[in-house]
This record gives sequence, structure tokens and C-alpha cells, in this order.
Amino acid sequence: MAVFDYVIFGLYMCAVLGVGFYHFRRNTDRDDYYVGGRAIKPHHVGLSIVATDVGGGFSIGLGGVGFMMGLAGSWLLFTGLVGAWLSAVLIIPKVKKLDAKHSMMTYPDFLRRRYGPTVALLAALISGIGYLGFTGGQILAGAKLAAGTIFTEAPFGMDPINFSLYVIAVITVLYTVVGGLKAVIYTDTVQWLILLGGLILVTVPATFMQIGGWGALRAELPKEYFNLTNIDSSTFINWMVTIIPIWLIAMTLYQRMYACKDEKDAKKAWYIAGIFEYPIMAFTGVILGMCARVVFPEAEPEMAMPMLIKDVLPIGVTGIVIAAYFSAIMSTADSCLMASSGNFVNDIIERYFCPSISDKGLMRLSQVVTLVIGATAVILAAQSEQVLDAIMTAYGFMVSGLFVPTLGAYFWKRSTGLAAGTGMLGGGITYLLLEFGAIEKLAQRFEWSSWLSLSEKMTALDLDPTCYGIAVSAVLFVVLSLFGPQRQVELSDSDSEDGDAGTAAA
Repeated sequence: MAVFDYVIFGLYMCAVLGVGFYHFRRNTDRDDYYVGGRAIKPHHVGLSIVATDVGGGFSIGLGGVGFMMGLAGSWLLFTGLVGAWLSAVLIIPKVKKLDAKHSMMTYPDFLRRRYGPTVALLAALISGIGYLGFTGGQILAGAKLAAGTIFTEAPFGMDPINFSLYVIAVITVLYTVVGGLKAVIYTDTVQWLILLGGLILVTVPATFMQIGGWGALRAELPKEYFNLTNIDSSTFINWMVTIIPIWLIAMTLYQRMYACKDEKDAKKAWYIAGIFEYPIMAFTGVILGMCARVVFPEAEPEMAMPMLIKDVLPIGVTGIVIAAYFSAIMSTADSCLMASSGNFVNDIIERYFCPSISDKGLMRLSQVVTLVIGATAVILAAQSEQVLDAIMTAYGFMVSGLFVPTLGAYFWKRSTGLAAGTGMLGGGITYLLLEFGAIEKLAQRFEWSSWLSLSEKMTALDLDPTCYGIAVSAVLFVVLSLFGPQRQVELSDSDSEDGDAGTAAA
């Protein structure tokens, strides 16, 4: 990169921090900090959603998938279109009706109305921990982008990726701590438009000019790279099962539902997000990944696209696009930080440890907790290698524990708090045990032949641990709802006090 690009990058980062400090002075209470005052326009919310979901680690991961699979990698974001539009039709009307009555702040606030405080506490822990891991994945994405473009040589003999981790973390955590959701959403809008414009209008044409056009791309890559069916059925199922349910349980999305003025605005925002995810960003990302394979065939897949951006763009434009890319990654990381902080502060610390804290005190507490979560996420990021793997692990943990009980809360009147809490624990624990191979290691050590045989069959199916986590959660949830203590509260009757709903979970 030229000196001019570094100057542009630095000015852009300063502007982003300036937005954070501007909203720091204007945030007066936690409504402003966590849900943006509940009156943000739908186009801002919609672009913020897609920037949060795609603009960060997924865009780096998407380039890596395109590098390895070709056009079929676009199915990764088809899940976003399906999830967004299903959520708009099925979930938003129910959530906004409740929000109008109760001014909810977090995803567990909804579950508290349906299942009671114990289930809400479990959901807050699962969601908070999951988003902590997700934040780490985003910071790792930023570090890979930086190491491939800006900090190719780090000072003090440090590894470029580790040095980049700390730089990205400091900027991201700082402006999230001071700015809150308004700073997040408004910067998301600008960052996403610059990034998308830079990729579609500049990066793709410039890359095609360098490699010789679409014909040269077809000549250089295997034929199957241009076939949308070049994907294993197990991979397709794993993506669908892991990503679509996130649209029903993601704290970042509930915050944005609450930030919309009404149901109409929220639906409009979700439709905008879906169409930007697929086909717009899906094909842009995988095509750039395919081009990167032609230019840098020996590169690590997730590093190839950042290297491509650095090498093919003209001076000046490189700085803008890379800054926008960084900002998009930061926008995802800051949203995840806000989500995790909201879970721990509003659903755990305030409710159980500081029930009489003032709004101003709570906002300051939120900033401290956000800072601690950000520091922890950096430690997790330093232990990871692949961005997409880190993101999918966080998704899998949350979906395994939360999806089935949340679905039941919306659509099954007979579901109970005891069933929901047990399903959350069973699904989440099952996922962790399978994902990190704990059961298999124990089976090998103690020679549990029956489990080893079952493990071999599960491995042959090549399904993600999320599938098994959801299955265990569903069995526990259905059985206990049908045969356990029969006390449940319908959403339409949710004007009762928190402690009245679903106390069987306690």
C-alpha cells in the first residue's frame, strides 16, 4: 500500500471513532445505549443488519469459501435471505406487539415473559457466551485483513496477525464502549455502502482486468467452480441448520427489532437485509474469492481476498476500500460486543446484583462490561485459526441450546419453562461435547465400544454437531412439555409479572 492509502485509512478510522464519541455525549439512558432510542429508520437498521451479518467475518470467510468451492459457496448466504424473510413474516409481528407493551431491551426479555426468570437467565448465559466467541471471530477476521494488507511487517518482531489483533481490538472496543447502538447502526450504514460500492464498482472490475476477464477465470479454474451444485449435501444441510435459526435467536437482531419504531419499519428493514445478503453480497464475495485463487493460488484461502484487494486496486481507492472493509468487520464485532454486554448487564448483573442501579450508573456499568468482554474476545481470537470456523462454532452453540425453546415459545402453547430450560442445557452441552470431542476421548480411554461404534456412524454422516444438539434439545423439550409439570403462559397473556411466567423452570 502507498503512503496515501495509509493516510486515508487513518483518517477513516478517526472518523469512525469520532462518531462513537459524538453519540457518547448524546446517550442519556440505556434505551439510547442499547436500542437506539427505539426510533431508527428502517433503511439504517436493514443495512446495519447486513453489515453485521455479512460485512465482517462472513465476508472474509465467504471469500475463502469461493476460493475453495467456487460459485456454490454462495449458498452460505442464501441462508441469510431465508432466515431474514422468515423472521420478518413469522417473528417480528409477535416481538413488536410485546415490545409495544413492555419496552423490551434484550432477547431474554422475551423469554422471561414466556417461560420465567430461570429460563431467561440460562438464555442470557448461552447468548452472552456465544456472542463472546462470535466477537473473537470478528476480531480475527480484522487481524487477517490487516496482516494481508496493512501490517504485512509488524514492529517489535511480533507476528503480523497477533499485532493486528491488538490494533483492531483497541479501535473496535473503544468506539463501541463509548458510542452504544446508535453509533453502531449509523456507522454500519455508511461503512456497508462504501464497502459494497468499493467491491462491486471497483474491486471486481479491476480484478477482471488483471486476470483477463470472465473467460480467463473460466479457463484457469476447474469446471465445477462454476456449478451451483458443487456442494456436498451435508455441507448444505449444516449451513442451513446452523445459520437460519440464528435469525430467531440472535441478540443483535432483537436489539434492532426494538430499535425500529413499529412492525412495519422492522419488516422493511429485514427485507432489505435479506436481499443484500443474497444474491448481492453472496456472489460478490465468492467471485472475488475465485479471482483470488487465480492470482494467489498458493495463498491461505481466507488471506487471499485481502491480498487481492491490496494488489489490484489503484492508490487512494485501496485505502478507502480496506478502511471500509475494516469498518465492516468492526461493525460486526461491535454489534456482538453490544449483544454480549446487553445479556450480561441487563439480564444478569442488573437483575440479580444491582436491581436499584440508576440509568446513568447502568450505562457506565455497561461500558465497563463491554470493555471486559472485548478484552476476553481478543484472548479467544488469539487461540483461533479460521474465521469461518470460529463464527460457526459460536453459532452452533447458541442454536443448539436456544432454537427449539424459542420456536416453542412462539408457536406451541403447551411448552413449559422446565422443558425450555432443560432443552437449552441439553442442546448446548451436547454441542460442546461433540464439537470438542470430549465424549469420543472418554470413549477411547474407557473403551466404550457401543459409543465408538455410534461415533463412527455419526462421522460417516458428516453432520455438524449443531444437528445433534438441536435433536437432543427437541427431544427433551417435547417430552417434558407433554409429560412434565403443566404450567405455561401464552404470549398473549404475558402482561403478568416476570416471576409468574413459567415458574416450573425454577
